[in-house]
Amino acid sequence: MSALPKTKMTAEEFVVWAEGQPGRHELVDGEVFAQAAERAAHAKAKLAAARALQDAARRADAPCHVLPDGMAVRVDATTVFEPDAQLYCGPELPPDTLFVEAPLIVVEVLSPSTGRNDALGKLVGYFRIASVAHYLIVDPDSPLVIHHRRGEGSDILTRVIHDGDITLDPPGLVFPLSALYGETH
Repeated sequence: MSALPKTKMTAEEFVVWAEGQPGRHELVDGEVFAQAAERAAHAKAKLAAARALQDAARRADAPCHVLPDGMAVRVDATTVFEPDAQLYCGPELPPDTLFVEAPLIVVEVLSPSTGRNDALGKLVGYFRIASVAHYLIVDPDSPLVIHHRRGEGSDILTRVIHDGDITLDPPGLVFPLSALYGETH
């Protein structure tokens, strides 16, 4: 595995560098951080989140697109996250796109190594992006989703979901929590 760069980078320098690197990385305040290896439960939860968003967008006939992990979201000039799943609306991105400029929904799946950052640092970062209306934090081990939604002004409204439906408006999507966990939980 390549060593992480010692010098600070801009968002643009980072995505060019990261494209040729093995593994996943994120940029926070100009510093590169490698993402830890994933457990099977984490990988399955990421896939389920992307599928649930895609199925809900199709049912709603919403002009939106879902991307799995690996696509960069620029928070600012020196911070880049790679959500575990995301949804944007509007025209399809060109094939050579490196940044999703206007994500509407971002999803992170908790892991033992990133849980604190997902709940705090990324919460603040994602809502610095004007287009982000919803940030979902998914527990891969039990049916629990923390739904942060943009409110009025600088308010962020939070709902903890243990059962029932997840409603994401805008863009008018609804899917059952069981879509993330199957019927076994």
